[in-house]
Amino acid sequence: MRNVTTTAAFFETMYRRHVDPWNFEGSSYEQERYVKILESVDGRRYSRAFEPGCSIGVLTRNLAGLCDRLEAREISPTAASNAKERCKDLPQVHLECGSLPEAMPAGEFDLIVFSEIGYYFEEEELRVIVDHLANKLSPGGYFIAVHWLGTSADHLLSGDAVHGVIRECALLSLDDQKRYAHFRLDRMVRR
Repeated sequence: MRNVTTTAAFFETMYRRHVDPWNFEGSSYEQERYVKILESVDGRRYSRAFEPGCSIGVLTRNLAGLCDRLEAREISPTAASNAKERCKDLPQVHLECGSLPEAMPAGEFDLIVFSEIGYYFEEEELRVIVDHLANKLSPGGYFIAVHWLGTSADHLLSGDAVHGVIRECALLSLDDQKRYAHFRLDRMVRR
């Protein structure tokens, strides 16, 4: 059973109280995270990418220039609406409100950016989601996981535990790993 802090209602309450509750637009932590994610994509061009948990679309906007098509999902209707507004001039961005695993888009991807959402799932649910996502990656496609290393009462798993689950996925192999002061980034490749 999901913890109250992992439900759509929890996130919707957060975004109704404050348009940017985690300061995605302005914090130095978030800015560093975006830079490191963009560095990790290796300067490649992606035909179809997926960003679950896109929040208000700050990272989405940064990723869009690398993608012919970028699918994004957000659990909070308020945040999804703000993300759509932020990305309205980017025709390659297709954003919908929904949660994993229910709102998983159809089709195959050559990039999945799984950032700051893994700790909101119970371990077994996360394992199922990661396996499903890995099955949607084309061979050689990147699965980039980035999670905070701190602790929070609203997280079910630590960032390190999330990455441990991701690394268990038989379809993914570790291609690069970085540990920064406050977050870690693992780049996995679909076998």
